[in-house]
Amino acid sequence: METFFLSLFILVVVATAALWAWRRADHAADEAAMARLAALQPAAPERFELSLLEGLPEPAQRYFRYTIQPGTPLHTVARIAMTGKFGMGNRDAPDYMNMQATQLLAMPEGFIWKMSAHRGLLGISGSDTDQWTRFWLMGLFPVARAGGDADHARSAFGRYVAEAVFWTPAALLPGPGVSWKLVDINTARVIVRHEGMEQAVDVVVADDGRPLQVSFDRWTNANAEKVHRLQPFGGYLSEFREFEGFVLPTHVEAGNFFATEDYFPFFIARVTDIEFPKHGAIGHPE
Repeated sequence: METFFLSLFILVVVATAALWAWRRADHAADEAAMARLAALQPAAPERFELSLLEGLPEPAQRYFRYTIQPGTPLHTVARIAMTGKFGMGNRDAPDYMNMQATQLLAMPEGFIWKMSAHRGLLGISGSDTDQWTRFWLMGLFPVARAGGDADHARSAFGRYVAEAVFWTPAALLPGPGVSWKLVDINTARVIVRHEGMEQAVDVVVADDGRPLQVSFDRWTNANAEKVHRLQPFGGYLSEFREFEGFVLPTHVEAGNFFATEDYFPFFIARVTDIEFPKHGAIGHPE
């Protein structure tokens, strides 16, 4: 009997050590992803001029005039710190958890969102990127491992193109791979093409150009059938503040089936800080 319990103890220790090492490897991958994306920041960015807006639909011009002040260096990579709620359930039972997260956004190349969420003693942490989704229960037990395929890449692309509307408007100025179309008097559509993927996102702006809501068809399997398909996704933007010459929302709520009776805002974020790291420089997140 003593031999049995000793063997069991050794097995538990070995398994715990292996899981800990696996988790540390995920942290290292997160830090490498952040460093890779930070390196995409322009070393000597242009400064914003209204002449860059010539030929754009009028709502798009309004959007840029509001979100980027004249003379602002056109940083396209941002580090966003946030708190808020993350829903693990559905519209009828949201099952919100309090969350805090750090995101490195570098549209069109990619993003990483490193999050921890808690409700009572229950804790979930991990990261979501253009390459993977990896979440852990209590920091030790893997509960979600996905990515590395075309479906994941396409779904992630939709997410971070839309989030560029929120937090990195300079990345959406017209140029190679980025174009704009008029939808209606207060709505413009940005279309981004990158490495064989294409995503259109509609932006509704106020009279002063403040973006009020963002919507798009997202490739996702967030449905009862768990089948990847295009579904409406979107959210609302509010509480704008200035960050280094950019005027950006600090309150965002977003979710699946946007503008339908099934809309569920599973992501409710309050931004605490936005910074534009210098070329190649980023701190290591906890």
